[in-house]
Amino acid sequence: MSKYLSLLNDKDKNLRLYILSKLVEHGEIQPQEGKNEVNNHIHTTYSFSPYTPTMAATRAYMAGLSTAGIMDHDSISGAREFLEAGKILGLTTTIGAECRVSMADTPLSDKRINNPDQNGIAYMALHGVPHTQIDKLEAYFKPYLEARNRRNRKMVENINDMFKQYGITLDFDMDVLSLSQFVNGGSITERHILYALSLKVVSVFGKGAGCIGFLKNTLGVPLSDKTESILLDENNEHYAYDLLGVMKSDLISKIYVDAAEECPPVREMIAFAKEIGAISAYAYLGDVGQSVTGDKKAQTFEDSYLDLLFKTISELGFDAVTYMPSRNTPEQLEMVMGLCDQYNLFQISGEDINSPRQSFICEKLQEPRFSHLIDSTWALIGHEKMATKDLSLGMFAEAARIQYPNIRERVSAYKGYGLEIIDKK
Repeated sequence: MSKYLSLLNDKDKNLRLYILSKLVEHGEIQPQEGKNEVNNHIHTTYSFSPYTPTMAATRAYMAGLSTAGIMDHDSISGAREFLEAGKILGLTTTIGAECRVSMADTPLSDKRINNPDQNGIAYMALHGVPHTQIDKLEAYFKPYLEARNRRNRKMVENINDMFKQYGITLDFDMDVLSLSQFVNGGSITERHILYALSLKVVSVFGKGAGCIGFLKNTLGVPLSDKTESILLDENNEHYAYDLLGVMKSDLISKIYVDAAEECPPVREMIAFAKEIGAISAYAYLGDVGQSVTGDKKAQTFEDSYLDLLFKTISELGFDAVTYMPSRNTPEQLEMVMGLCDQYNLFQISGEDINSPRQSFICEKLQEPRFSHLIDSTWALIGHEKMATKDLSLGMFAEAARIQYPNIRERVSAYKGYGLEIIDKK
């Protein structure tokens, strides 16, 4: 079984889907008993993840999710495979993409927004992309992917300047691009670069004490007891991913090159989202204390200027705010949910899956205070279904806004459209 499951990560997309269809046909893949779990933020190998779209959908299904959403950086190219895998599994799916936008010429231009590495640049998500618009979004991202790679190459140069004295160098094409789906329309992120660096560090210094000594004594990287214990384990199957987390948290600032030409202006991106019928969502991060994902240092972000943030994103025309309940404190979540209600913004949630240690399930979503996020997921599904039929039927099209001016009423209506999909299975 494990041998065939591993083929869902094969390089050949057609083989991945064929193997999945055979596994399902023979009853080899079964879901855990679900509790109405949802996840709208699953990354795949089309940005950075241990999972192809087929494997991601399968893992989501086996974890007990009732619905799952793909969310890759600057890429929608894995969406059709994800949709087909969901169809084979009988798993309801949504598709979207995540990108960075420039907040220049807005009141947030000089703020550290939700991007740990740079002021004036914000992450936003496009949710519920109508299936008729996949090619159009893919074409939109293409020049930005090329611009991103020009910056990626500069960061590799910075790594080589820093690490060549230790016998470590990276070749962008051989060591980084080869880890990605760039040739198939995927993006190359900072995580690809740091993962390639992690593999090189392990090849030179080995796992366990050798790697830890290099990090602590040579690079001066502080390690928590938990992280050190994980990196001491030479049999740790996720070693390179765990080392990547250390690199991203403590070394990224030393090699980072500011993003500029690869980040479309926020107004342009919002206008494009409306044009293709996608839901534009600001991704709330919030001040970070102890990082849940292990790859972020303690840092302040939007919490000191939340009123300005929500006023700005509302005026810019964002449709929604997306956030992750497991990442934030109860106080942060109460503030964000209250402001979403105040500004009539759609609320979307999902767990940011890009590492093999992460669970596809967000246990917090079972708490009654987050039940609206389950409802909003089914409304998102309803939107995607209706907008795929006709863009004018989407949740944020003019007709829906007029008929249901209050977002909670609109969620209720589109939730019904989403649940119709289940009723027909």
